[in-house]
Amino acid sequence: MTNHIALFEPLFPANTGNIARTCAGTDTVLDLIKPLGFSVDDTHLKRAGLDYWDKVDVRYHENLPAFLATIPDQTQLYLVSKFAERDYTEPDYTVNDNDHYFLFGKETTGLPESFMRQNPEKCIRIPQDDSHIRALNLSNSAAIVIYEALRQQAFPQLERVHRYPHDKLK
Repeated sequence: MTNHIALFEPLFPANTGNIARTCAGTDTVLDLIKPLGFSVDDTHLKRAGLDYWDKVDVRYHENLPAFLATIPDQTQLYLVSKFAERDYTEPDYTVNDNDHYFLFGKETTGLPESFMRQNPEKCIRIPQDDSHIRALNLSNSAAIVIYEALRQQAFPQLERVHRYPHDKLK
């Protein structure tokens, strides 16, 4: 089973770079759905995580239909949106051995509304106080959701105990 974070038409290189860093640290595939609002050679992207870029399985898709065509089991696709009714902690991310895909929308407009209306059973949300903010930061949201999936999966292949250099702290 592999987890995927998919970004629909991401605009801000810092968010994508931070998400790439999270993907590198969690052995998560990063799917980028074009058009991108930046070049992957962009200086901001490099600062935010390009030094980890070679450690990330990055897959580019020309558009949303092309991305969807790569998902063999659509039941394991989750659309992350603040407009969803179901919380991100509700699905069982340990179901079968299929990959799990977490699709996040563009920073300014989210996922296409018509697509979400066609797939309400796939929508999940991170609870937030809308009276104070429009939305959580994209890279924070991706980290919250992927770590919940990994928690449910017992953190496969991730180091559980960090060893300090030179065993200074015993």
